[in-house]
Amino acid sequence: MVSRPADDQQLAERARRGDAAAFEDLVRRHQPIAFRTAVVLTGSAADAEDAAQEAFVKAWRALPRFRAGAPFRPWLLAIVANEARTRRRAAGRREGWTARAAAAAETEPPPDGPLGTVLVRERAAELAGALSALGERDRTVLALRYVLDLPEREIAAVLGCRPGTVKSRLSRALDRLREEVAA
Repeated sequence: MVSRPADDQQLAERARRGDAAAFEDLVRRHQPIAFRTAVVLTGSAADAEDAAQEAFVKAWRALPRFRAGAPFRPWLLAIVANEARTRRRAAGRREGWTARAAAAAETEPPPDGPLGTVLVRERAAELAGALSALGERDRTVLALRYVLDLPEREIAAVLGCRPGTVKSRLSRALDRLREEVAA
């Protein structure tokens, strides 16, 4: 009989009791989403890697305060988001969004013909410019939802607010993005 892998709550509880191997399993399991979250918030892969690593260290130290039975991933992503925002503020980076959007346009397969290629790149640059004109709060909520595809309840945990607040922030951020694209 093959044993089933432990779920996050079981691993988190074992890690709370000092089981480093259980925490290593949690790190391996959540490292990709932690890194992607940090990339979205820092705008830099190098800063994101540092932020994610530091967030895991902080999570290990904070495990005694982790509420038993609570979902682990949103708790961890809130720590990652805080660390990433701190690094972003310290570095003062804003141009990362434009660079990432331009890079994404380069990797997308263009429509047939040279005109299609020009149009795709032009639209990506326009969207990247509109995103960079938004405030950090708007860019963050849009990226968490549409780049990382996080559900609203996890976004709420990352941002430290209620799901209803996430809905209203998303709505307002999308309205502002539409205005920027139209302008």
